[in-house]
Amino acid sequence: MPVSLSGILSNTLRSCSRFLRLRWIMGCIQTKCCRRPSLPSNGDDSIPYPPRNPSPVSFDVVHVPSHNFTMSYCVLSLRGYYPDSPEKENQDSFCVRTAVRGDPDVHFFGVFDGHGAAGGHCSTFVSQRLIELLSADEFLLDDPIRAYSAAFSAANEELHGSPIDDLMSGTTAITALVVGDMLYIANVGDSRAVIAVKDGDGVLAQDLSYDQTPFRKDELERVKLCGARVLSCDQIEGIKDPTIQSWGNEESDGTDPPRLWVQDGMYPGTAFTRSVGDSTAEKIGVVADPEVSTVQLSSCHPFFVVASDGVFEFLSSQTVVDMVNKFADPRDACIAIAAESYKLWLENENRTDDITIIIVHMKDLDEV
Repeated sequence: MPVSLSGILSNTLRSCSRFLRLRWIMGCIQTKCCRRPSLPSNGDDSIPYPPRNPSPVSFDVVHVPSHNFTMSYCVLSLRGYYPDSPEKENQDSFCVRTAVRGDPDVHFFGVFDGHGAAGGHCSTFVSQRLIELLSADEFLLDDPIRAYSAAFSAANEELHGSPIDDLMSGTTAITALVVGDMLYIANVGDSRAVIAVKDGDGVLAQDLSYDQTPFRKDELERVKLCGARVLSCDQIEGIKDPTIQSWGNEESDGTDPPRLWVQDGMYPGTAFTRSVGDSTAEKIGVVADPEVSTVQLSSCHPFFVVASDGVFEFLSSQTVVDMVNKFADPRDACIAIAAESYKLWLENENRTDDITIIIVHMKDLDEV
């Protein structure tokens, strides 16, 4: 039977529609889009470069009297460059709360990376509610890990019940709670916390969180048991074999990451396995349960960093720690890291992610 021109056009349009819908989902549901060609370095003035002096949005110094040390902290949040959406808001939020519950020994630092159409609203909501829930928990000082788990669970349920549409939107969260000389890091998603450990004249980076993505075997198996179909974009589009369930590691093979899909549809496409919100993805194993790590602070810990994946997409933990170590003032370090992150995004893609970083310097800590 001869094929009509209208039939050919109809099939072509259906194929294009499917492809564009998949790419739209990828762009909306979270920030790690599939890699695009890098921008040409031809001196074109239309190509954006990092602001020379992005301004830190917060700086202060606090004292921890129980162990007689000080913390100087700086926060910087830089909106990403999105050529296809020039009016797109910065979907990152942050929260710094010193002297939690009026206690000068308790301090909170958090970065929240929103994604999806309502991502900015989600990150703002959670950044505000999580610390309030923590502050109100009777177990905060006796059992911070228990308090953290309860606060994340409650914040997730409150977001579901709020006017914010979190069907395909949500936020990751990386938070640090200082209680005396103890540091508690709670992570949901793929942002990161890292602490510096003195090593002779230099410092070593010690990760305090581990990205929750399908690259991790434990997270991969957990979401598959919950019904998730885990495939990369190339596998979904038939370019690569969908039966292969190994994607290497995120550092070397993160250009087309494995994503989570419902069994019978091309959504939600999240490249992380935990978040707050994302009520659709929650049905296939994306949970708001935080992983919590602890460190007893001492004189061998000069600073720690809490930042969105806009920083760590192209900068390793060790590179970030080395950069912070070059500056006595955390404000200078924030500016340098934000600018370098921005530049590397543009060298690898035709956009940048939102970039948010908190650096906390500690002085006069005792030996443990």
